[in-house]
Amino acid sequence: MTNLRLCVSILAASAALGLAGCGVGEASVNEQGTTSTPVPVEVALPQRADIYATYDATTTIGSEGDAPVLARVAGEIVELLVEEGDWVSEGQVLARLDGERLRLEMLAAKADLEKARGEYERYLDLNKRGLVSEAMFEGLRYDVDALNANYKLKKLNYGYSNIRATIAGYVSDRSVKLGQNIMIDEETFRITDTGQLVAYLQIPQTELSKFAAGHAATLQVDSMPAETFPAEILRISPTIDMRNGTFRATAFIDNSEGKLAPGMFARFSIAYEKHAAALTVPAISLIEEDDETSVYVVTDGEVSRRRIEIGIVSNERVEVLDGLDDNDQIVVVGQTALRDGSKVLARLDDADNFAG
Repeated sequence: MTNLRLCVSILAASAALGLAGCGVGEASVNEQGTTSTPVPVEVALPQRADIYATYDATTTIGSEGDAPVLARVAGEIVELLVEEGDWVSEGQVLARLDGERLRLEMLAAKADLEKARGEYERYLDLNKRGLVSEAMFEGLRYDVDALNANYKLKKLNYGYSNIRATIAGYVSDRSVKLGQNIMIDEETFRITDTGQLVAYLQIPQTELSKFAAGHAATLQVDSMPAETFPAEILRISPTIDMRNGTFRATAFIDNSEGKLAPGMFARFSIAYEKHAAALTVPAISLIEEDDETSVYVVTDGEVSRRRIEIGIVSNERVEVLDGLDDNDQIVVVGQTALRDGSKVLARLDDADNFAG
């Protein structure tokens, strides 16, 4: 009887251990260590597309069309005609000075000129008849020329009492106030043309061979992180800055829509090499391990880990040089739970249903 009880206890313990080993709700594992329950994953096909090797740089946007408006004559500001933010055309009057003194000086110079001209004309006939000396007549002609130049100078100064825009653009700064007395060469306004912006990029000299005028670029600014703006490398300085070992590349930005402004901090991406119709895959599909790059490829509901050789990495896509074909289905979501030989339920990223 005691032996019978002992046998029953041993059998019960064995059964309990067997149940604990299997667990409740767990997928069974085969002898190779792969799960027999298919794992849901999302797959995609490689795409043929142009891909660019890029270099990233940061700098502040500026404007080549940026000029101060300096006072040509001294005087009191008696009228302001524009304010900051106004668009002005080249030569437009921005402000007026009290030019009465300059006007009177111009009129006095004009009167002196007319008097000299009248005297010159009276002596013109006498000179033809030889009744006056040639030296005296030449002296009168020189006087007329000198007085004419003086009149033009006074007229020019009187015209400078109207402060005019030197270029077309927006009034970015007004430095004077109504009633203020200003001096010659004092800055009164600043005009900025925001339609064409520039950026000066400092590029390491080791990268010099990669760049050339005409290369395309894109930029982003913090105020509009979702938007990308086109740019172009306009010129490259032929000299290296010895202070930091870089050369300067000037990027041109078409800002005809007026979304960007001088002074914005921007991140540039310069495309210096193009591979046309390259085989590309999403960067999220890559598995980096032991200095090797691989992806999971789905075939008949099972994955295999395949080593690939990559080329250009641009944004969210990567060029594949070797290891994949156009029709290979690669896992882009769910690969962290996979092993070589895992069963999967694969869904294409543009499909609605899973397929084993």
